Amino acid sequence: MKLKMIKPHLNAVFIAILLTCSGAKPNGKNKKTKQVVPAIECDVRAGKINLPEFIAKCPANCRETKERVYGTSVFASISSICNAAIHSGVISNSGGKLIVRKMPGQVSYKGSFANGVRSLSLTSWRESFSVSVGKPKKGVIYPPSLDYTPSRPTTVKTAPSDSTVLPMTITPEPEPTTTMKTTAPPTTTPVTTPTTTTTTAPPTTTSAKLRVTVHKIREAGVHRPDTGTAIRRQPHVPSASAPDSEDNKPLSETSHIKETLVESREPESKPFESGFNARGQDLTTRVTEIMSQGDPNCKVDIAFLMDGSWSIGKRRFKIQKDFLVEVSQVINVGVAGPMMGVIQYGDDAVTEFSLRQFSNSKDLKPAINKIIQKGGLSNVGKALSYINKHFFSDANGNRGGAPNVAVVLVDGWPTDKVEEASRLARESGINIFFVTIEGPDENEKQNVVEANYVDKAVCRTNGFYSLPITSWFALRKAVQPLVKRVCDTDRLVCSKTCLNANDIAFVIDGSSSVGTGNFRTVLQFVANVTREFEISDTDTRVGVVQYTYEQRLEFAFGQHNNKADLLNAIKRINYWSGGTSTGAAITYAADQLFSKSKPNKRKIMIVITDGRSYDDVRAPALAVHHKGVIAYSIGIAWAAQDELEYIATDPDREHSFFVDEFDNLYKYVSKIIHNICQEFNSQPRN
Repeated sequence: MKLKMIKPHLNAVFIAILLTCSGAKPNGKNKKTKQVVPAIECDVRAGKINLPEFIAKCPANCRETKERVYGTSVFASISSICNAAIHSGVISNSGGKLIVRKMPGQVSYKGSFANGVRSLSLTSWRESFSVSVGKPKKGVIYPPSLDYTPSRPTTVKTAPSDSTVLPMTITPEPEPTTTMKTTAPPTTTPVTTPTTTTTTAPPTTTSAKLRVTVHKIREAGVHRPDTGTAIRRQPHVPSASAPDSEDNKPLSETSHIKETLVESREPESKPFESGFNARGQDLTTRVTEIMSQGDPNCKVDIAFLMDGSWSIGKRRFKIQKDFLVEVSQVINVGVAGPMMGVIQYGDDAVTEFSLRQFSNSKDLKPAINKIIQKGGLSNVGKALSYINKHFFSDANGNRGGAPNVAVVLVDGWPTDKVEEASRLARESGINIFFVTIEGPDENEKQNVVEANYVDKAVCRTNGFYSLPITSWFALRKAVQPLVKRVCDTDRLVCSKTCLNANDIAFVIDGSSSVGTGNFRTVLQFVANVTREFEISDTDTRVGVVQYTYEQRLEFAFGQHNNKADLLNAIKRINYWSGGTSTGAAITYAADQLFSKSKPNKRKIMIVITDGRSYDDVRAPALAVHHKGVIAYSIGIAWAAQDELEYIATDPDREHSFFVDEFDNLYKYVSKIIHNICQEFNSQPRN
């Protein structure tokens, strides 16, 4: 009887176990597969992930990291994924999910400013990507983990027979050292790399041997100069005895070169899963191809002005050429990085080779060595005028999106004045550096044509733009400091960008309908826009006109040449009160401000009004448009839409805005700055 009762119970238990193991649910339905979203860091670039399309999640505050982005809408794969997504508006600075789609590379990535991220221009790149909101389509499941391209791949060598290459698993974190576990046959030995590899044998760390390997790869593309010269070419390896100054620390761009070249040693038995086949490629050719791209962290157009005067002598002229050779090798020239040209000056200046003539460091060396001294005086002023008028042009390879840099080498002192030529060059956006060798002593200063000529020539007199060298035989010590400075694009204050190349006139409605409180809100808006620009006599200048029936010039262009003074001047503007004659105010701004604008400045007018004008605005607006003024109109409350459109430059939707109340003006600060920068980046340099 007991056995009969137990049997049905056991059957029920057995059936329940079967149901549990099979994953079946009582209602016959299974749960939907949940999309796993892998997290990435702010500095992860799209090219480092070996997937054609994937989903990922960015952390918060990536915008503050200022990781570089190249392009607009479609980005080069060397761009930070997260900052590209912020730039596109796919995510905010608080992070979020996004979908990345890879696509072929393209020519000409245009830089722009959007959502607090400034993207840069790039001539070309081998792979592109776009970003979209991280909501997969129904039924689409993306990989739950990301396959990273190893920054320092490991080749596993085996004995001649039964050679085996084992698969690699890289943890998806952009750390310089990656820990891998592999199980290899007894005959397998790991190659020397900076990673720590765990096999059946004890772990081995071989970071010291890596330096030798990298050194050999670099030398494959760089020939040594003759050993009989005064300055000999040395391999770029940080010396233990080198000074610990900021300028002599190892360059970040040099590290970039080393890492890139190590990547070229791909395991021949198994190419990376990125669509590129490494089998059969010649190492030297591959290294040259990689180097020719250049260092994207040092994207500048550089003109070196070498002293060819008779006073320098043949021996020191050779030292000067050796210095330029060494700079050209350290700086890693390429189409995605720095481009370099050389001008020799004496009585007059002549271009030895332009920016577009050589696209890699290897080819620059013989070109520099072939330069023959021309003789003459040391007319530096003439040379600066020459580069300003002739050298930095589209025909000579000027890229527009890259800062222009001129490095002037001077033996002793110039034989002409440099102040005026330097000022015009700076105002054209050229960053001037002076390397002065064996300058005048106290007894010789009376022979100098122009006292304190270096301070009058450079962009800032803070020591950043000038390198005095006591002896020609110490010139080689200036290589590292000079390269660090010309590559520090954040400090190239003379670079012509959307933030420092403008004359901006604010034309403010001070009529009775505005009121004191709202007028202060308008001034706050003006201050918020102004705060985003670089303010000085050679950068952006701001002027303000307030109008009613009449007009009043609050201050002119160049009257306040630093940001603090300018913001205080805006704060001190007093409300006027009266009628509304917007047309007459536009004409007044043209006469009092834009007639005194500098030729190399972009002229921008921002009109702010809260009502319909008592006079015609069409004719005055057309007049300023024909003079090259870019006009923005901002209407508040009772402003007339048709008048706003007449005032604004075409297209209206990019230059005319309307808000229903004064307190909403702040919403258009970033939009106006974005549009100003977008227009600047889409136009060639003056």
